[in-house]
Amino acid sequence: MTNYPVAPLDFEGLHTYSLHDRHSKVSVDDFAAPMKTGMTLRDWLRALPRQLAGKDFPELVARLARAYREGRPILIGMGAHVIKVGLNPILIDLMRRGLIAGLALNGAGIIHDAELAMVGRTSEEVGDVLGSGAFGAAKETGEALNAAICAGAVKGMGIGQAVGEMLINKAFPFNEQSLLASAASLGVPVTVHVAMGTDIIHIHPSADGAAIGQASLHDFRVFCRLVSQLEGGAYLNIGSAVLLPEVFLKALTVVRNLGYTVRHLTTANFDFIRHYRPAVNVVQRPTLDGGKGFQFTGHHELLLPLLAASLLDELAQGPEAGGA
Repeated sequence: MTNYPVAPLDFEGLHTYSLHDRHSKVSVDDFAAPMKTGMTLRDWLRALPRQLAGKDFPELVARLARAYREGRPILIGMGAHVIKVGLNPILIDLMRRGLIAGLALNGAGIIHDAELAMVGRTSEEVGDVLGSGAFGAAKETGEALNAAICAGAVKGMGIGQAVGEMLINKAFPFNEQSLLASAASLGVPVTVHVAMGTDIIHIHPSADGAAIGQASLHDFRVFCRLVSQLEGGAYLNIGSAVLLPEVFLKALTVVRNLGYTVRHLTTANFDFIRHYRPAVNVVQRPTLDGGKGFQFTGHHELLLPLLAASLLDELAQGPEAGGA
């Protein structure tokens, strides 16, 4: 047996305290209630454990309901994946109900939305066509969208309005499934924020950089107008990891610089994984002086329908039903 030079530490003198006197972060009072058949969504929300998202999600629903009841806007910024997983009908319904005061999209959003309006389908299989150089070369997509942007720029429009009006004027067969066509008919502003070279329509010969830049800058200024009215309202970022969180932060600093009071607001980020920019530019920094930010991780095709249904159920209960 070797002579090991270090003796084990003696714990005999360790100071202890009573478990009854200690603050604990978890209590049985916060546990979930068993699920029951026939539960309403309001019952389901109340049955969640009051921990982490089980606490935050009902609070976000209550905050959105309060904002709507008080006439404050709810704005949504979103990536194109939200469109691609089939959620347009839910967003269109919320617009019709007056629950969405404005939408902000990236450039890919208008591509997938317009293709859905034109032919009822979108999203090519990139791996099948990239090798031949055919990725993004759909003739009708490039021509229709670039023509709409150019015509809109001449008229002093933003991309969102120009594309929405084009879809309506063309009377495409699936316009009722289009966010932009529906928003244009309902008078809900849609702003489109473009990074040059990121979207397939930029590779088409009909692309006009000056028109795209002018119309997208117009939309940024429209978005700033919407953000200037966000005191007491809410901004939800859904599925945009970089572009729209950056746009939102710049818009917020513009309106505060110009003297608009936007301090007490609710923000939330929904995405498959947690990214730096949404966490910092949407959830954390904008609410440092007031309000609250939330972060939810999961599939859009589950979380957005759940949010919409929960909000409608909360509003149907009347103001006394509000939570946090």
